[in-house]
Amino acid sequence: MELNSIIKLKKIVSVADLSGEKAMIDFETGKYYLVKGTGNDIWDMIQEEISVNEIVDKLLEEYDVTREKCTESVLNFLENLKSKGFID
Repeated sequence: MELNSIIKLKKIVSVADLSGEKAMIDFETGKYYLVKGTGNDIWDMIQEEISVNEIVDKLLEEYDVTREKCTESVLNFLENLKSKGFID
C-alpha cells in the first residue's frame, strides 16, 4: 500500500460506538472486532474514499506524533483491515 493509495471500504459491517471504542460485527464471517484509539478516527475517515496521505495529514492535525510514526501506524492498521477484507 502506497501513501497515494485511495482507500475504499468494500465490506459493510454493523458498528456500535461503545464508550470511545467501536464494536464491529462482520455478519459474513460471524466475527467481531473492537477498534479503539486512532483506529476509531481512521474507521470514520474511510467511510468515504480517502488517500492514505489524507488520513495521515488529518491525524497529524489532532495528535502530537511524528509523521513517520503516524504513517507507519496508519499503514499497519489499513493493512490489517485489508487482510480481513474490509478495504481494497
